[in-house]
Amino acid sequence: MIYVICRGLLRLIYAILFPLKIVGRENVPKEGGVLLCANHISLLDPMTIGIKLERQVKYMAKAELFGVPVLGWLIGKLGAFPVKRGGVSKESIKTALNTLRGGHVMGIFPEGTRNSDTGVAKKGAASFALRSGAAVVPAAIIGSYKPFRRMTVIYGEPIDLSAFDGAGSDSLEEVTDVIMGRIHEMVRTGKPSAR
Repeated sequence: MIYVICRGLLRLIYAILFPLKIVGRENVPKEGGVLLCANHISLLDPMTIGIKLERQVKYMAKAELFGVPVLGWLIGKLGAFPVKRGGVSKESIKTALNTLRGGHVMGIFPEGTRNSDTGVAKKGAASFALRSGAAVVPAAIIGSYKPFRRMTVIYGEPIDLSAFDGAGSDSLEEVTDVIMGRIHEMVRTGKPSAR
């Protein structure tokens, strides 16, 4: 309920400050586990890729945020779960995999930090994708978050990773490259990518 209320308020705020153009929303499965992988350009990105979807999107968030009065309580209610600075703990990995295997949507930014196309992607998204069996949907955020300027969010078709079934950790870099390649293609072309 809190998520629905906050999402409604954010939709109103975004309609004024950062009007969103949404492309390819139909590419996000309506049920089952979904790993939503996007580029990362701002602290606002988690809200941006989730508020126009009907399904709740859950995220990892810095553990320190959960210690901030009110904010910690709120982000917990909104579906965030803590990850410690300096690395992802076994507990965080377990929570992420349970989230995906439980049929939920989890948002992740494979680049790890807010940066440009030149960033080196981390392998966490690839690991979650291979271990959970969730659909992997690439998303591209295009714009600059300047007030009253339109932002665009593009959702591509789920990525076919069947070629990596049964693959081990030695394939993580290749899977990461596939995911990031699709995201960067959408940022470059402004169009949803196909399988």
